[in-house]
Amino acid sequence: MESLTLSSYLNRKYVREKLLEINEKVSSVLEASKIAYRNQLSPIIFKNVDEKRFPLAMNTVFSRDVFKRELNVKNDADLYLKFLNALNSPIKLSEDALENYYVEKDISLADLPILKFYPKDGGKYVTSSIVLAGDGEGNYNASIHRLMVIDDRRVAIRIVPRHLYRMFSRFKEEKKHLPVVILVGTHPLITLCASFSPPYGVYEMEVANSILGGSMKAAYIGETEIPTPLVSEFIFLGKLRYDIEVDEGPFVDILETYDIVRKQPVIEIEEIWVRDGGGIFQEILPGGVEHKLLMGFPREVSIWDSVRKVVPEVKAVRLTLGGGGWLHAIVSIKKQTEGDGKNAILAAFSGHPSLKHVVVVDEDIDVNDLNDVEWAIATRFRADRDLVMIKNVRGSSLDPSAENSLTTKVGIDATKPLDKSQESFEKVKL
Repeated sequence: MESLTLSSYLNRKYVREKLLEINEKVSSVLEASKIAYRNQLSPIIFKNVDEKRFPLAMNTVFSRDVFKRELNVKNDADLYLKFLNALNSPIKLSEDALENYYVEKDISLADLPILKFYPKDGGKYVTSSIVLAGDGEGNYNASIHRLMVIDDRRVAIRIVPRHLYRMFSRFKEEKKHLPVVILVGTHPLITLCASFSPPYGVYEMEVANSILGGSMKAAYIGETEIPTPLVSEFIFLGKLRYDIEVDEGPFVDILETYDIVRKQPVIEIEEIWVRDGGGIFQEILPGGVEHKLLMGFPREVSIWDSVRKVVPEVKAVRLTLGGGGWLHAIVSIKKQTEGDGKNAILAAFSGHPSLKHVVVVDEDIDVNDLNDVEWAIATRFRADRDLVMIKNVRGSSLDPSAENSLTTKVGIDATKPLDKSQESFEKVKL
């Protein structure tokens, strides 16, 4: 498969058929985000944001079908397997020169169409940024982080205790700044791979390279020789400072609620490279459909993989938009023995520890139709027999109802009992 860029994706026929091009001038403060919010199922190109020189793309992942179409697969199982195989078989990136694809521009963050999304945001944010780093021992990480603009050359980065945090902590102990590379404006498959959380040492961009058949090229940048894929519209080079923290936030997270203000470290941007002949900036609407699909899909893969180890056939998994693409799941199985539904519930919680509520349904229920799921609960679920409740367990830090991240998890087994007439549980069809 050819190496993919955001520009090539936006030129695909099925994308262009849905594409909204906004030619009139719009403001970077609330106006562009409001248009994106109202048109979340359509990709958008803003041609003039505050008269900045670069166009802005939003809602690039406007449907989960984007992933299937880009990988030419027909069903969920094949899609999940594509990513599981890539996670287990990453491919190193072949070397090329940054200068063959990019030109260094004498620009700063002030020249880019960076948005303020919601009224109480702590500032303007870059939300599509894939941050690359290495630990100096040959391990690399790629992950998506929100970046709050401080000035023309500095941003505050929100870091949670995962792999980038581990690398940064090590450099901080040695009183050294961590070199970082930031990709902005990437093809949906590249962005999606950066949303996965493989074990430490598995480099998400090598997972992407595996998905793309080994076609990606990279420049090896800086003292830690970060393998930097030459696929994005923009590449920022900088350092994550060990000695400066600032207030970051408030910011709207995946549940469409404001995250709190925290002290967070600062990245100094030293160089900005722009794709030769390109330069489409990209933002992801916080709490929007794209945000939920990108965060939720990797956890669907994890849930599917976990459940299939205890139930012979898993038809589909959905992290629902109403649950933020994070807290609520629907799992469809082919039930073969009593207890399969409850085993699937427990496996789903294991596969995605932040999951709060899960409904397990039979294969005849459409997981994309919440009315169909509710019908299954109404007709096939009995609370005294089919409810699983687990109290005082760790859930998601994003859940405002949790106390010290502890919550109660609930599983609903809405599958048909096998010891009763199956006909009485069938929905009439015309």
